Amino acid sequence: MLVIISDTHLSDGSSGKTVHSGAFRIFEQELSDMAYDASKRTGGRYQPIKELHLLLLGDILDVLRSTQWLDSSVRPWDDSQSKAFSHKIASITEKILSNNSDSLAIVKGFKAGRTITIPPATPQGTPAEVGWNLDAEGRVPVEVHTYYMVGNHDWFYHLPGPAYDRLRRDIVQAMGLDNSPEVPFPHDPVEFDQSEAFKQLAEAYRQHAVFARHGDIYDPDNFDGDRNKSSIGDAIVVELIDRFSPAVRAALGAEAPPAFIQGLREIDNIRPLADIAAWIDGLLRRTCPDPIVAKEVKKVWNQLASEFFQVPFVKNHPKVNRMKWAQDLTSGLSLNMLSRLVRKIARLFPSTDHPNYRNALQETAFLDGSARCIVYGHTHQYVLVPLSVSAVHGSTLNQVYINSGTWRPYHQLAKWHPQNEEFVPYQLMTYLAFYRDDERGGRRFESWSGALGE
Repeated sequence: MLVIISDTHLSDGSSGKTVHSGAFRIFEQELSDMAYDASKRTGGRYQPIKELHLLLLGDILDVLRSTQWLDSSVRPWDDSQSKAFSHKIASITEKILSNNSDSLAIVKGFKAGRTITIPPATPQGTPAEVGWNLDAEGRVPVEVHTYYMVGNHDWFYHLPGPAYDRLRRDIVQAMGLDNSPEVPFPHDPVEFDQSEAFKQLAEAYRQHAVFARHGDIYDPDNFDGDRNKSSIGDAIVVELIDRFSPAVRAALGAEAPPAFIQGLREIDNIRPLADIAAWIDGLLRRTCPDPIVAKEVKKVWNQLASEFFQVPFVKNHPKVNRMKWAQDLTSGLSLNMLSRLVRKIARLFPSTDHPNYRNALQETAFLDGSARCIVYGHTHQYVLVPLSVSAVHGSTLNQVYINSGTWRPYHQLAKWHPQNEEFVPYQLMTYLAFYRDDERGGRRFESWSGALGE
């Protein structure tokens, strides 16, 4: 059995909420349940599976969403081999591991042989009658192999060098990973041959007829062609999103309502991103209806945007002209007018937040039929798209694209009277499972995506 999750975005806690450890407790139980179901073979026979492969498909730890970037002049697009840079990544990583220690301890516990367990089989090929509590004697432990691939918010663990080997060692230890600390965490499956653990994952891909990557390579805002280098998306997070809440707090001083400042920290959890202006405007009206304060907040945003375009990395980036045009167009608008304008424009164009399955059609694993399932993360929205049905060696090959969604808090604009700019908060959780041979009665995959209301 192969299980995939992505985009948990566990952060150091300085910039918005992350998913709580309770989600990992739920996942722990679900893994045991899926392992039990996978042990039910074709024809109704029960045979316990021996191992489970768990793939963490990128953006698991979030290095970008941290106000620690604002403590110095170091930025993600600086020299990654400098001491200042590696020290910054080490500092953020240390706080991420500490802030999420309960959650990561649960992941590490998967390998201990105590939490992912299933009943043994009787001689008749049925599950033995043993207790369902996790410590029940007689239950069979499932060997779990856990692998970490990087995306665009944790790409720093893809960097080579002794400084990053030490960081990877801390992560491997905290999460119980199969990754070798001395080998950069892979970003692309073509890198799997660089370590024995990922050669094992490549074999799991083959056995389960799956091909998976984070998917950021198809997002030009978050991938500039080299995963050891920064992208314009990094600059947006650090220079705008990370800076906005502290800058507003500094500008307003005692006039800043705590509820407003706390709400500003959630702007990276707004989906679609086009609704950020509506979130800020609605937040102001609920927590601080003073129009003078609203003007001051918009002034802060305009100032940050102006400074953003003066950052040399941004100024010289090929995408800057389109973004600068949008800023020039909206700088004179109030937050309320900006919110309404963005919503009108959004109705005319498809959202870039939605997954795009068309890239899966170009993957070699799809074209040569070696993968039944093409999996991407990155876009945070679970979706399953049928791709192809074909006849291969006298049997039917069904191929699908699945996006692995996210584990993170969300705030979405209520559709009834959107002009009121009210948002509904909830937490999302998606996980995918893939089966080989006669596991799960011969079924090939299952996917679960749920929401927990706040």
